[in-house]
Amino acid sequence: MMEVFSMTWRLLLSPPASGAWNMAVDEAILRAVACDEAPPTLRLYAWSPPCLSLGYSQPWEDVDVTRLRARQWDVVRRPTGGRAILHTDELTYALIAPTHHPLMHGGVLPSYRRIARGLLAALRLLGLDAQLEGEHPPSPQAKPVCFEVPSSYEITVQGRKILGSAQARSAGAVLQHGTLPLWGDIARVAEVLHFPDEAARGQAQAQIRSRATTVSECLGREVTWQQAAQAFQAGFEEALGLEFTFGVLSEGEYATAVTLRERKYAAPSWTQKRQLR
Repeated sequence: MMEVFSMTWRLLLSPPASGAWNMAVDEAILRAVACDEAPPTLRLYAWSPPCLSLGYSQPWEDVDVTRLRARQWDVVRRPTGGRAILHTDELTYALIAPTHHPLMHGGVLPSYRRIARGLLAALRLLGLDAQLEGEHPPSPQAKPVCFEVPSSYEITVQGRKILGSAQARSAGAVLQHGTLPLWGDIARVAEVLHFPDEAARGQAQAQIRSRATTVSECLGREVTWQQAAQAFQAGFEEALGLEFTFGVLSEGEYATAVTLRERKYAAPSWTQKRQLR
């Protein structure tokens, strides 16, 4: 029997922002929820300019800084794991709730499976025949691109990855955020990563295109950010029984985000770390 949780959550629809600001806001909400100073929150947002994000433990050496700067793309390190993602032409979601919340208890993979019901419902409302894959063993090869590597309980369309997610858990709360590519070349991320030569870059791009896809490629038409956001709200309401109230960041969350942006996510000491444990 499917569990259904009926409760009111805060819904934040954020305008496009820099990578450092987006990650700072996610962590600020996580801290507020952990201290019971904010309700469970679904945040939907976008990025401007395009931004390469690295997983928490990903080597900085994966980044080709010269090529990144030539394109005037941003770069940030996420508080969550995984590999590199290029954030552009997409919808990003962040789901933040207390650790004891029914969606989040039991660890990472059980909570992934629960949250996936809402994600699948959202994608199906957009017209996608999305499926939840099973558990994958860890990849023996350390590939730099998130959408190049299969992961446990990822969401696919016709066997190709359509939505990637990752979690961060702190004392008292959980952040799960993920990205839904809406249109564009899914392999653009390889343009700003290091490869031994251009042949290797081309092979990586071909592999990404074979393993991942976008909403517009699947549907043969463009879906706007607003349409995707409406589907996410409705999908979580339909599949998980959540009720949303539109909200804004509190003064405390905003102040925390400003501090985190300047002292952490916009700081080379964080983004360019060679080794994180």
